[in-house]
Amino acid sequence: MLMFPEILQAMIVGMMIAIPAILIYKKAGLNPAWAALVFLPVFGLLIVFLQLAFQEWPNAKKER
Repeated sequence: MLMFPEILQAMIVGMMIAIPAILIYKKAGLNPAWAALVFLPVFGLLIVFLQLAFQEWPNAKKER
């Protein structure tokens, strides 16, 4: 028995998370390929959030 519906459902949910992450990485001036981390089980999304929170963004406005 194939698990096609479950795999398709997982892919759709994954893309619902990955596409906004790609857009955030582009807006921040970082490589959007890092958004692929959201597909890591358990800690992927946490790693993305931590990276965006603590890494310096190249496109951020500089304070004087």
